[in-house]
Amino acid sequence: MNVIPLAGGEGLNPLIPHPVEIVLSIVVFGILYWLAKKFVVPNFEATFAARTSAIEGGLKAAETKQAEADAKLAELEQQLADARHEAARIREEAREQGARIVAEMRDQAQTESSRIVEHGKAQIEAERQQALASLRVEVGSLATSLAGRIVGESLDDDARSSRVVDRFLADLELHKGSRAAGSTGGTATGNPGPS
Repeated sequence: MNVIPLAGGEGLNPLIPHPVEIVLSIVVFGILYWLAKKFVVPNFEATFAARTSAIEGGLKAAETKQAEADAKLAELEQQLADARHEAARIREEAREQGARIVAEMRDQAQTESSRIVEHGKAQIEAERQQALASLRVEVGSLATSLAGRIVGESLDDDARSSRVVDRFLADLELHKGSRAAGSTGGTATGNPGPS
């Protein structure tokens, strides 16, 4: 190893620093330390504080948003439950109203049917009476004409012909009634004759 001789004849050891370098290194280190403490560290601390507050604010905002979301979810669930309840109530009302309408329509149909049947019966009865009256006139005319031929004299007298027609029809109805009684188990005795 090469040792540099000193003025006194001794050599310098490279492993041991010179006292001036130690003092100079301490002074430079102190200045750098002071500069870092004065300018760099406060910036780092400000940045860390800003990030910490941002993170804490974000956490608080997230907690607030979560609480709002939970409240909104609970409100929506309540609205959904209310809507389901309202829908069930509306369905029940519609079902009841439908049953009521069906019952009303059935009653109206029954009433209308009864009215139509009664009207039909009245119309049939009126037509029957009209047919009977028309038939009575025709049968009377034929009976008068036939009786006039049989008797040999004219029955043009209205009163007389009316009596003959009425008597003939009465006999005809009596004969019809005795036939009906005979068909139900009894037998009619005697034939109606002119009186």
